[in-house]
Amino acid sequence: MRIAYVTTFDARNLTINNNWSGTGYYIAQSLANQFSTLDYIGPLTDPFNLKAVRKLKNHYYKLFQNKDYRKDADPLTLKNYARQVAKKMNCIKSDIVFSATVNPIAYLECEQPIVFWADGTFANIHNFYPHYSNLPQEVIKDWHRMEELALQKCKLAIYSSDWAAKSAIYNYGANPTKVKVVPFGANIESSFTFETIQDAIQSRPTDQCKLLFIAVDWIRKGGNVAYQVAKQLNQSGLKTELTIVGCQPMIDEPLPDFVKSLGFISKSTVEGKKQIHNLISESHFLILPTLADCTPIVFCEANSLGVPCLSTTVGGIPTMIQNDVNGRLFHKNAAISEYCDYIAYLFSNYSDYRNLAIAAFNEYQSRLNWSVAGKKVKNLLTEYIV
Repeated sequence: MRIAYVTTFDARNLTINNNWSGTGYYIAQSLANQFSTLDYIGPLTDPFNLKAVRKLKNHYYKLFQNKDYRKDADPLTLKNYARQVAKKMNCIKSDIVFSATVNPIAYLECEQPIVFWADGTFANIHNFYPHYSNLPQEVIKDWHRMEELALQKCKLAIYSSDWAAKSAIYNYGANPTKVKVVPFGANIESSFTFETIQDAIQSRPTDQCKLLFIAVDWIRKGGNVAYQVAKQLNQSGLKTELTIVGCQPMIDEPLPDFVKSLGFISKSTVEGKKQIHNLISESHFLILPTLADCTPIVFCEANSLGVPCLSTTVGGIPTMIQNDVNGRLFHKNAAISEYCDYIAYLFSNYSDYRNLAIAAFNEYQSRLNWSVAGKKVKNLLTEYIV
């Protein structure tokens, strides 16, 4: 089976693929490992006149409506993408068009069946993420139309969470038989075996809790909650260290000694990958009390190193994290004490923590890695298309 893999960005090279935290690259690799040929279509380009029109729209909405224009669903942009994809499809003999997002295929006309694998719908993210909350009516209308067209055209709509899949069905009337759920995998390569995971878990201190917060958005990702949890644990007598990666902490007091702020670390370099790998492996928990998220890949990455995750019951996260299996989820308005009580219990019953950490690794091995995800996608394509 020959797959035409469509992305608006360049999915061939991880070092220059900053889009979607590298997920587009790893989707490609998961497909390449399952199919005989993967034809890359992308990056897709915009002509100068189209960029000029979008720039004018951006200025107009900001000046006259105080709204935030976003180009992602602009019909002129989408039709331009579709033309480029169709032209390239005429030069190859792919059996299936497979897109990492709906943007390039919403207006695509081709003989081949269309499949996409996304982490959410516009109905999911509108007024959920802050930067999708002040949009002009034209943009809102165009974005809903893009989702509807993509769901009408596709043979299969694959989502990374039940939350997103349900939105496709209930918000856009998608046929439930063609909407499927396949979680994404970890965007790091872990060579850990069960034995090495056990060693890593055993090496973590039993008299100190090491929390890790990885995010580029302190506010949306719940950085202040993570900080307050670490602070309260220290006050209660459990020595706790909070390591922050990706952003600067925004707190109303001098940074205490129990906080290590490391700034942004790029996974596109060997050194960056190794540093993040070690930071995760040495931690007891990844803590990400997010207010809005689809399916954060960092949970898979933490589980790949036997690290349970503490997060919230928002977006698609409940598909990834199961309570007392590979972590624990809390209400987004949960009291700080709820996090602290859970962590304190596990440190008082440390064998339970070790069992949870091993179970987290098992979740990665059985469900949250790109090899398993790629095989599931291949099975879906074989069952519903071939």
